[in-house]
Amino acid sequence: MTIRIVRLGTPRAADEGLRIGTVRRPPRGVPKSEFASRDYYDVWYPALSPTPELVAQAQGAADDKAWRAFVRHFRKEMNEPEPSRTLDLLAALSHQTNFSLGCYCEDEAHCHRSVLRELLGERGAKIA
Repeated sequence: MTIRIVRLGTPRAADEGLRIGTVRRPPRGVPKSEFASRDYYDVWYPALSPTPELVAQAQGAADDKAWRAFVRHFRKEMNEPEPSRTLDLLAALSHQTNFSLGCYCEDEAHCHRSVLRELLGERGAKIA
């Protein structure tokens, strides 16, 4: 059993399980009834996405220093009680079932999902 970290809108792996969208906004121009069938997500969970201000900071990170500042701020947000408990829950669930977390960004290295991967790993999650 594992968590997969995925790009939303890409084809699903055969054993991927439930796909959770950790994004601030639903996909534009896609009817809600088609989110899952178009491989976006089964469940929308924006509580694990950066705040709008941090999204803008990440998108504007032109160098490593700016990206590290985003990571530091996003980690601080994820250490708040509610997101922290959610990460603990997901890490525990990764030992029981397959599921995935994702975002729209093309490059995982410059996406909040790379930070979620690290945070979940630090909590002992099984990650594919």
